[in-house]
Amino acid sequence: MRFFFTALIVITVLAGTAGAQSSDRNIGIGAMLGDPTGISFSYWTAPTRSFSGASAWVFHGDASLHLHMDYLFHRFDIIEYTQGSLPLYYGIGGRLLFDNQDKVGIRFPLGIAYHFEHEPLEVFFEIVPILELMPATGLSGNGGVGIRYYFR
Repeated sequence: MRFFFTALIVITVLAGTAGAQSSDRNIGIGAMLGDPTGISFSYWTAPTRSFSGASAWVFHGDASLHLHMDYLFHRFDIIEYTQGSLPLYYGIGGRLLFDNQDKVGIRFPLGIAYHFEHEPLEVFFEIVPILELMPATGLSGNGGVGIRYYFR
């Protein structure tokens, strides 16, 4: 079951070639540190919209496999920056957490990213409130920093 969800996230992120970030790079992969820590993916579908996901690990409590996928809206017009770009982003997504009691939740990511002007790199910071749906309703959260390299 875990393999199925991991494969689904990877296929969703890597499928297709339409869209672009602010150039012709639209598929990014990298690492994120925090809660959770793991591999981060990004796929831009338009200049201001992307899918972002991760296959990661939660180390506190019962160590758990964490999978998430978010649909993000990027605002490049809020913070003016002379070199590169500094968009704020927000969105909605889903999260699966596999531990002793598997959990399903809805994510509401809020973040900021720095896109280097002459390098295919992105650095990001995000906080993510989560509405837990299963096995019980409740609130939780994630957060962290990360870096991604974008491929042509």
